[in-house]
Formats: sequence, C-alpha cells, structure tokens
Amino acid sequence: MKKVLILTAVALLSACAQPNNSGSVYRASQTQNEQSVRMGYVESVREVTIDKGQTGVGTAAGAALGGIAAGSSIGGGNGSIAAGIVGAVAGGLIGQKIEQNNSQKRGLEITVRLDSGEFRAITQDADELFRVGERVRLLSNGRTTRVTH
Repeated sequence: MKKVLILTAVALLSACAQPNNSGSVYRASQTQNEQSVRMGYVESVREVTIDKGQTGVGTAAGAALGGIAAGSSIGGGNGSIAAGIVGAVAGGLIGQKIEQNNSQKRGLEITVRLDSGEFRAITQDADELFRVGERVRLLSNGRTTRVTH
C-alpha cells in the first residue's frame, strides 16, 4: 500500500513539470543551431494565458490517493468500500483542479512591425517586459520564433 501511495505521488508531481515557452530558455537540442534574425519594433503587447493542456494524471493520482486514504481509514467492509468511492471521487476532483491550475501560465502576444514593413505576432511566456515602440529581435529557426531584446 505504501508503494502505491509513493508511485501515485511521484506520478502527480511529474505531471507538474511543464515545458518552458520563454524567449530566454533554450532546450539543449536548440543550441548550436543557426537562427535567422530580423529586426523590428514592438507594435503591441497583449497579455494572454498559455494553456499547456491536462494529461489526466492529476485526476487519476488524486482519485487513487483519495480512494486509498478514505477506504483504509474509515470503517470496514461495505462502509470502507463506500468511503473509498467517495474519497476517490473527491480526490479526483481535487487532483484535476490542481493539474488545471499548474497547466496555465501567463503569456504575452507580442506584435512586431519588422523593418521590411511586415507584421509578425509571437506568443511566449511573460517573463520579460516589452514596451510599444521598443526595438526587438525576432529569432527564428524555421519552427520556433522568439522575441528578444
């Protein structure tokens, strides 16, 4: 029973690990690759929410923990089974809410007017301040584009 609790807790915690969409964070596979650089000015900045989606691990882990905790600590026989079911439902709802809260992040949609006159809008984590009229760089590798100072 202890092993089940530990494995469930580890699964729940691993669901909290989220990829980073920052303009300042590079994954190892993104290093030492050439990127094209375009210059421009910030035309507008809008706050957005970046939703990384839910895996269902929070719901499953919460249900398992709630069912085990309630079922093993309340009554015996049918009472224990009923308590386990109620605990599983409650734990699942709590786990789902925790995962949902951890899967959403503040982001920015940054619209840039390039020196060529074209406009580009890039969404990334809100970990850097951008102001309208500010000179910025767009770094692109053909798949990912980021806005930096």
